Amino acid sequence: METWELVARESIRDLVARYNSNGDSGRFDEVLALFAPEAIMEVGGAVYEGRTAIRTIFTSARSSVLEHTDRPSLRHFTATLQIDVAGPATASSRCYYQVLMAHGLDHWGRYLDDFGVIDERWCFTRRRVLTDGAIPGGWAASLPA
Repeated sequence: METWELVARESIRDLVARYNSNGDSGRFDEVLALFAPEAIMEVGGAVYEGRTAIRTIFTSARSSVLEHTDRPSLRHFTATLQIDVAGPATASSRCYYQVLMAHGLDHWGRYLDDFGVIDERWCFTRRRVLTDGAIPGGWAASLPA
């Protein structure tokens, strides 16, 4: 494996971790900086194109969480991150995620991601969020299908 590929893999691991920690902490500007300007994010069958549209995912989720619980704690955990580096400026990955809230495990699923290099920095070009399950009575279970 060449050095550029090792750098790409570590940059992508860091990108996924920063998405989780910044999103959970409500630092949405920092989350959006992880996306390419024209990135696409798919959640719950809806497609959001560009950073402005993607921002609405996070602001809507924050409002929904605050309506659902008086203890708005969210912690995303990812596992089994598999990265496929196609070249020096493109890659894809898939991993599992779990979301813990004050009541415990809330929901879980998979992230399917595409990445590119913009201004010498790896970023999301497409993120697909697939929810595989949710705890009855939890926050994710209360969302429209």
